[in-house]
Amino acid sequence: MGLVAVTVGFATLGVYIAREMGGAGWFIAWIVAFGCLVGLNVANARGHHGLALTLLFAFGLLLGASIATTVNYYATTDPTAVRQALGATALFVGGLGAGGYAIRRDLSFLYRTLFFLLLGLIVAGIVLIFVRIPALYTVYALFGLLIFGLYTVVDFNRLRRAGTQEAIPLAAGIFLDVVNVFLLFLRLFARS
Repeated sequence: MGLVAVTVGFATLGVYIAREMGGAGWFIAWIVAFGCLVGLNVANARGHHGLALTLLFAFGLLLGASIATTVNYYATTDPTAVRQALGATALFVGGLGAGGYAIRRDLSFLYRTLFFLLLGLIVAGIVLIFVRIPALYTVYALFGLLIFGLYTVVDFNRLRRAGTQEAIPLAAGIFLDVVNVFLLFLRLFARS
């Protein structure tokens, strides 16, 4: 959990550094962040834990930079939504994480189902780019919270059985859960 906290710190730094970034900078940061995620899994599997740790923190920094424009927009136009999303994310992840950790049964069998639900969410997100129905955005955010809430439960449940070798990829997974939950709550709490 310490790794997740430090990665969130790097993401916050990335949001701050890139707050005025415009154009395609967010997309470049996102692509490089994705490369860091793949690289940290490869480095960790090969036993290069120092490199994997560096890539985890770079991943956090770059993912923060990729969402900086969105967070800065909401912080400027609706700062209350940002505060509400931060608080709701902390309570949501803390509560579901504690519940997932408390469950003794191995829940890893749910990963396959969650993957297909996530693919459905991605397809729905692409459709929502072209279809503008405000009520569907709320349904999308709620469905996304359900999926990432379940991911949070399963990832925290996996902490019970994870060894030190799995710590870095597991921290990256939990960090992704936290970021997605925050962005979905931001969508729900925003006035526009």
